[in-house]
Amino acid sequence: MKLFFHLFAVILFFLNNGVSGVGSDVVSVSVKEGDSVIFHTGVETNKQEDIKWYFTDTRIAQISGDLSSICTDVQCEDGDERFRDKLKLDSQTGSLTLTDITNTVSGVYELKIISSTSSSEKIFNVIVNDVSADERDEVKTNERESITLVSDETKNPNDVLMWYFNDILLAEITGDQRKICTDDQCDERFRDRLKLDHQTGSLTIMNTRTTDFGDYKLLITISDRSFSITRVKIFNVTVTAVPDSSLSPGAVAGICVAVVFLFVAVIAAMVYWHRCKGYKPAAQNDNSVNDLPPDTKCIALSDT
Repeated sequence: MKLFFHLFAVILFFLNNGVSGVGSDVVSVSVKEGDSVIFHTGVETNKQEDIKWYFTDTRIAQISGDLSSICTDVQCEDGDERFRDKLKLDSQTGSLTLTDITNTVSGVYELKIISSTSSSEKIFNVIVNDVSADERDEVKTNERESITLVSDETKNPNDVLMWYFNDILLAEITGDQRKICTDDQCDERFRDRLKLDHQTGSLTIMNTRTTDFGDYKLLITISDRSFSITRVKIFNVTVTAVPDSSLSPGAVAGICVAVVFLFVAVIAAMVYWHRCKGYKPAAQNDNSVNDLPPDTKCIALSDT
């Protein structure tokens, strides 16, 4: 009787799982336009498996058992032009990378792994969300001010954050490690002016200059057992020049001398005006006065 129950259990197992061990999982992946995603196979190929990727029943990538035949997008016989230059296949794991996602690649991706002893499959349901114009942040500031570029994403401990400016890596957070580019890597334009918040991933640029204007790109890689998503966020920074109000020491000294000279001249003019105001010439019929020499300092004007 016990033998009967054991045989019955084995039969049920194969009925539920298939003789070849075929099993399938459905993984839902939500991404935005412009993102990249890696679909993980969870295996290391040992040259015994055939790995095939399908998009809505169209084969888009494949690795044969001896790894001599690897095809992607239009290279495959059933290839799809919409994936041209967007697919990358890992020859070691069979993982598939889809870059620069658009809403035309939304749908079901199916992975099939076939070996001599078993086969398995996994299904990824990819949902692509549109990116509105508001999600491209416009940041405006004046020279010598500080700005902070903040991501709206909630940072998890295992996320990888990378900041770029014109393809120059400015800063990076990997787990507990934080790194800001060196002066040579930054072309010295950001020397001692960058600050990275390890908790939020925000990047602060201090004492901004007009040469700091342009697009700053933030890449956030979120990893899961079945897939990894790299989100892209762009900040367009505009820095307005401010007239330089500072003066050199020589210019300041010259202004001080000019102010002192003007002050002395004003005082002298006031003294002269008060002296002349108190001077009254004698009557014209006073012969004794007329015989005196005129005052050269204050000469009264005759009536006309």
